[in-house]
Amino acid sequence: MKLAPILGNSQKLDGGAMFGNAPKALWTRWIEADDRNRIDLACRALLVREQDRIVLLEAGIGAFFEPKLADRFGIQEREHVLLDGLAAQRLGHQDIDVVVLSHLHFDHAGGLLSAWRADHEPELLFPNATFVVGRRHWERARAPHFRDRASFVPHLNRLLEASGRLELVDQTSATLGPGWRFHFSEGHTVGLMLTEVMTERGPLVFAADLIPGVPWVHAPITMGYDRFPERLIDEKVSLLSDLVERSGSIFFTHDATTAAATVVRDERGRFGIGEAWM
Repeated sequence: MKLAPILGNSQKLDGGAMFGNAPKALWTRWIEADDRNRIDLACRALLVREQDRIVLLEAGIGAFFEPKLADRFGIQEREHVLLDGLAAQRLGHQDIDVVVLSHLHFDHAGGLLSAWRADHEPELLFPNATFVVGRRHWERARAPHFRDRASFVPHLNRLLEASGRLELVDQTSATLGPGWRFHFSEGHTVGLMLTEVMTERGPLVFAADLIPGVPWVHAPITMGYDRFPERLIDEKVSLLSDLVERSGSIFFTHDATTAAATVVRDERGRFGIGEAWM
């Protein structure tokens, strides 16, 4: 198995929203804000090459938004950066066999769609891939709450369902097989599915929006976008404790500089990162 981080389109989002109830005096120690109070965020995918197939964990935000909405959501590039990243690995989106989605918020699944063109509906890319999504989250995406309805792309949901290549997961994936493990979380959104990959160095968990970047490894730090912050903190502590015990690592989808890192815990019980993969 070979792993490679693949950058998708990047964003700038309001730092206060990204750090929930943490004051600006605290979070600006970790990340610098621009003159609009926005911070830099990656939308990073993980490419997993197995002996007989290629798996992509997430697809980033993509470039499907029309220009006005792209500006509203702070998308920095107009081209489809994920496709460029795959090309750098000598791959096209047609070469991907499986796409695993932690959830269907647009900044994690929008890269499945083609780039915006005037007077054209975006098309579903990855024509040969099976799309793996948690069943509970799929139900949420089809009938979202008012609070997070704007985070979903109904057009994408319809395309995924019509593709005939959508697998809904309860605990394990028939497509991926028994060697793949999932952790489920409810604090950020219903049915968030975190994929664990076993590497030569130990388990690596694609932490998605449970732990979007290095600052959020600190247990009390949550986002304003999280549905149930207290529950998310409990889920985060449980996952991090497990990874410390198993000498595991986290893959960060939104951290602008750090792709992955081992998890450590100090003498006071506080979580942090050890060896980092920049």
